[in-house]
Amino acid sequence: MYAKTILIVDDEPRTRQGMKKMLDQWCDGSCRIMIAADGEEAIEIMRKQHVHVLLTDIHMPEMSGLTMLRNIREHGLSPVVILISAYSEFGYAQEAIRLGVVNYLLKPISKTDLIAAVEVALQVEEKQTRAIIVEKVVDNRLVQVNEQSQTATERIRSALYYIDTHLEEELTLKELADHVHLNPSYLSVLFKEQVHLTFSEYVTRQRIQRAKELLISTSLPVGDIAEQSGYRTAKYFIKIFKEIEGVTPSSYRKSIH
Repeated sequence: MYAKTILIVDDEPRTRQGMKKMLDQWCDGSCRIMIAADGEEAIEIMRKQHVHVLLTDIHMPEMSGLTMLRNIREHGLSPVVILISAYSEFGYAQEAIRLGVVNYLLKPISKTDLIAAVEVALQVEEKQTRAIIVEKVVDNRLVQVNEQSQTATERIRSALYYIDTHLEEELTLKELADHVHLNPSYLSVLFKEQVHLTFSEYVTRQRIQRAKELLISTSLPVGDIAEQSGYRTAKYFIKIFKEIEGVTPSSYRKSIH
């Protein structure tokens, strides 16, 4: 299984084969290095195969590199792009930046420059992927709670911190009330008033949030994730997870990956 796919697009056979050879030697089988002779072939490959990094010449017959980039962006494809050219063309810089180009290589390309550019592109791709995952994983309601907690009373902030650090345990309102030295009924009213969620709603959202993070960042079995998220049985955990996320934990993990 390859970690990443890199696609080289250049109408000059010696250039694309040369770059492929250099990158094959560099990655030593950890990446899939693919080649295309023109924009049409590249688009066809990208429709079938997820490409993480795209290296493309600007000037090619039938379809220029920038035209190809506009085309793939319209189709929702977003590889990290390195432009290649036989001569400096700064006139393209503005559109290139808009189309997500992260580097610009001039021919003839040295092995050192090529590898350095690809390493930077892979780092950029990794950051973009993480950002997308975080956006999918984060519970916006909990983000709001975090913002609101800045103006909450000290006891409510203490209550939130206690919940967040004891999620894997069996939490009760009485236990929390004892911890912050308040009457359970009064704490319940105060909690809803300042957090805008009930005690049980907040606990559930935080537990599911933790579960989502574990699902995408580990290969732990669902049963172990249920336990680490504060659920005594996997069956009940799966039921609650599906009620909130609309899918089972296993399906969620597959969709993110």
